[in-house]
Amino acid sequence: MATLGRAALLSALTVITVASASVGGIATAAPARTASPLCQIADLLPSGSSAGLGYQCAEAGELLDLPIGEVRATQPSLGFDEVYYKLGRYTLGKDAINKKFDDWCEANGQEEAASALPDARLDDPSSFTCTVPVGQETPDTIAPMKTVVIGPGGVPYLTDGHHTLTSFYELPDGGPNLHLRLRVVANLSDLSPADFWARMKAEKWVWNYDVDGNEVPVEQLPSGVGLAKFQNDKYRSLTYFARDIGFAPGSIAFQEFYWGAWVRDSGAVDISGWNSNDMASYLSTVEAVSRAQVAAPKDAVIDSGRTAAELGALDAWNDGKPSSKGEFGKLSTPYSDNKPGKLAYSLQYKMGLPK
Repeated sequence: MATLGRAALLSALTVITVASASVGGIATAAPARTASPLCQIADLLPSGSSAGLGYQCAEAGELLDLPIGEVRATQPSLGFDEVYYKLGRYTLGKDAINKKFDDWCEANGQEEAASALPDARLDDPSSFTCTVPVGQETPDTIAPMKTVVIGPGGVPYLTDGHHTLTSFYELPDGGPNLHLRLRVVANLSDLSPADFWARMKAEKWVWNYDVDGNEVPVEQLPSGVGLAKFQNDKYRSLTYFARDIGFAPGSIAFQEFYWGAWVRDSGAVDISGWNSNDMASYLSTVEAVSRAQVAAPKDAVIDSGRTAAELGALDAWNDGKPSSKGEFGKLSTPYSDNKPGKLAYSLQYKMGLPK
């Protein structure tokens, strides 16, 4: 069956709509799947006939399976050191099961890895298993999934997960064709580009500021994921490593970017002596930032109207634990340990990068 184009689909919709007005004298109507009129007839057309619609028939709440190379970015930068941690963990890791399988399973709504063959690869799902099979997901396993909003033309815009997808993209067994399910937050494919971006900004589903805080035109946001497409935001890296030490990560999109902008602009903490390639210097800077987060009044506006309380500022540094314990204790663990900390993996991976 030849693939129908958009014009043919619209013509078919007209025919079906007229025909459905009366069948045997009884008024009927084709069931609507989404706001897009084209999607009202998607189930009535021959298999393959709806090609060219992109993802504009995806519904809010749907777990959409797609190649990660097809998503568009909604931010211009990454905290490269977070990606380096993930890549270090995946390539230099000391885990019984490579952490990349845990992360893929979690991002796919399947909790964590249950098993992996010795030669298992991300691009071969039959080579590893997750603890929750497809079809048996729960609200708890779906909650950590990365998210997209469907824009004009059925284009998926990533609203959470740029670091995770970029890490997968950079792996030999990843790349643009690696499949992953993403949770659809909203389908705005029926909006014009101008109205789409106005809605994205209103919902705070886009972070279009560069590493210096200058606004980036949405037309200039990266076309996809992968390190080469992004700027390196060092403040975003700092706040990532302060997770559960100075603040608790939550459900607010771009949470670390708000904190990063505060570190950059507020003068609340002096990071002028920070050496991002030295473990001791990095740790002391993360400690200074995280202590400043805890010290900020809960009603203090951190950035873009978000308060410290909204952005998860903890009541006590390191959740009340001494520096040798808790998340800061884990972060301080060197690469020589059996269970290195995130920072150690990041620095170890960076040592192997071309100078």
